[in-house]
Amino acid sequence: MVEQVLDIAGLVAIAFGALVCLTTALGMLRFPDLLTRMHAATKPQVLGVLLVLLGVALRLRTDLGLVALVALFQLLTIPVGAFMVARAARHTDLPPTDDSPPS
Repeated sequence: MVEQVLDIAGLVAIAFGALVCLTTALGMLRFPDLLTRMHAATKPQVLGVLLVLLGVALRLRTDLGLVALVALFQLLTIPVGAFMVARAARHTDLPPTDDSPPS
C-alpha cells in the first residue's frame, strides 16, 4: 500500500516537473530579450529538474545518493550558468531589449 502511494507521488512529481520544464521552454521561445529568457531558463528549470529528481527518487527508492548528487550539481551549475550569461551580455554591451521580430 505504501509502495503504491510512493509510486503515485513519484509519477505526479515527474509529471509536474516535466510540465514546469515545458513552460520553461515556452518562456525561452516567447520572451523578447536575453535577460527575461535567462530568467525563464534558470528559475523554473531548477524547480522542474528537482521535481523530476524527486519523482525518480520516490519511484526508485534505491541509490538515493546519486539522485542527491545530481540535484546538488544542478543547484550549483544552473545559477552559475545564468550569471555567466548575464555577465557576458553586460560585457558585450548587448541592448536590454531585442526589438527584432521573432523568427
